[in-house]
Amino acid sequence: MSDQLIRFVRDYFGTNEFIPLHAPVFPGREKEYVADTIESTFVSSVGAYVDRFEQDMAGYTGSPKAVATVNGTAALHIALKLAGVEAGDLVITQPLTFVATCNAIAYCNAEPVFIDVDRDTLGLSAKALEAWLDEHTKLDSEGVCRTRADNKVVRACVPMHTFGHPADLDGLVSVTRRWNIALVEDAAESLGSYYKGKHTGTFGALGTLSFNGNKIMTTGGGGMILAGEALATRAKHLTTTAKKPHPFEYIHDELGYNYRLPNLNAALGCAQLEQLETFIEAKRALAAAYEGFFSGTDLEFVKEPADCRSNYWLSAVICEDKAHRDELLESTNQQGVMTRPIWALMNHLAMYQSCRRGDLSNSEWLEARVVNLPSSVVIRNSSAVV
Repeated sequence: MSDQLIRFVRDYFGTNEFIPLHAPVFPGREKEYVADTIESTFVSSVGAYVDRFEQDMAGYTGSPKAVATVNGTAALHIALKLAGVEAGDLVITQPLTFVATCNAIAYCNAEPVFIDVDRDTLGLSAKALEAWLDEHTKLDSEGVCRTRADNKVVRACVPMHTFGHPADLDGLVSVTRRWNIALVEDAAESLGSYYKGKHTGTFGALGTLSFNGNKIMTTGGGGMILAGEALATRAKHLTTTAKKPHPFEYIHDELGYNYRLPNLNAALGCAQLEQLETFIEAKRALAAAYEGFFSGTDLEFVKEPADCRSNYWLSAVICEDKAHRDELLESTNQQGVMTRPIWALMNHLAMYQSCRRGDLSNSEWLEARVVNLPSSVVIRNSSAVV
């Protein structure tokens, strides 16, 4: 299977050279817009492209407002603070995620609680969440969700839309509302993904995006907070060092963060966003080709959930077992076709291994079997082919 996969990937990408897991493409007005920022001298955190990028992203996602940040982790950190997360609180998330999800929780001096994922979405399971809450928590007299054992506040829930596939948002919205827990979506990987016609990151109190160099579109580094008017105003204030407007005085009225996105990066983002639907079309075409290749084999291609449109940020396949997974990883990487395993579960990392958790059977099963495949954008009939 490995040799056939390598031939398939090389034929699709049209090269015998090294094939990365995911490389950015810049076939549009990126150079023009970035050069424009240099000409203007506004290359840092103040500039017209920052405002434009925020407005364009709000328009694309359907969010009332969008606030640009220096990276996706910073966006999630501020989103959690705006959701009311305080030191000592518990924040529910999934163990099958990139470490930044948990790090943002830890930045708030809060503790992650790991709840299992669904196998079909790879995202946080609403059923597992409800079962854990029913068993371990209660609503106090003020309607605050607290643990039965030690009265800790369960303040927020952070599902992550794995590889761009939307989690069960109907279920998660229902459960978090029942328990008065803030829903904060980590949509870092799912820009352009829709759940029943609505963009991911817009279902909870807040959502966050990432524009790292390996994402479906990039600003080099960058992130975005999706929120309503009031929370977005607070987000902008906190991410710009909590500086009050004044013609010349430096007045900061609370602890703030220097999380602003530079104008240079925003210019790149504006040009990339203009092409996002083309990128998604290419991603979905690649996913369809992979699905066809794996049909009739013992490997299962990870497909978008029902009633969803996934951006297929990273294509993935589920192997028969860990031994098969390891053989596939070793043979492809040795021959210059980059593949990667899914992340190690967060509760397996030293800094999070003592965190509370429910039964993680699905997460453990997937950890041993999932392999990410080369997923760069291939634009046909264009010089921008990666």
